Amino acid sequence: MAKAISVRLDDEAERALRLLESTGLSRSEAIRSSLLASADRMRRRSQLAAEVAALEADEDDREEMLAVASLMESMRAAG
Repeated sequence: MAKAISVRLDDEAERALRLLESTGLSRSEAIRSSLLASADRMRRRSQLAAEVAALEADEDDREEMLAVASLMESMRAAG
């Protein structure tokens, strides 16, 4: 069941909503899709941060990364 909410928009948010509505979305569709997209981006950022932390904590991976960087540096042309 859908739940109605009330929200106050500042000028920037109102402009963004008008832009979304200009694509043919209804006001409700624009707000719903924006909320879902924003939540999805937050989830992905959190997952990416966790993956980065795991890689940084992996000593074997860090050693391999340094070895590859060293190899690449040794193959670089002088000058």
